Amino acid sequence: MKKVIIAIMLLILCACNTGNSAAEYHLISQEEAKKIMDEETGYVILDVRRQDEFDSGHIPGAICYPNESIDEKISETLKDKKQKILVYCRSGRRSKEAAEKLVKMGYENVYDFGGIIDWIYDVE
Repeated sequence: MKKVIIAIMLLILCACNTGNSAAEYHLISQEEAKKIMDEETGYVILDVRRQDEFDSGHIPGAICYPNESIDEKISETLKDKKQKILVYCRSGRRSKEAAEKLVKMGYENVYDFGGIIDWIYDVE
């Protein structure tokens, strides 16, 4: 009888959690981001700093879309909401904010890898 009650409680718990989990972005290391860049295709590298910061040096292949400008219009640039998006800024604060915004807008594969100040790989 005890096992039946436990099984029923587990079923109720699972039913309550179904569909209620909020989408989240993924916080990854710079090494993980570099591995994705080296081994995968079809991703976007999104630099969310201001244009002048971007112009002073950025990760090769990145596109600039300042955090302050991220709103529904970003869908004109990032059309595929399932595409992998690697987000960075200078120190990690704006990339976190941008990643949260993107997830709220329905982007499903958002990866924040912090700031370019810690980036030990190529910059152009």
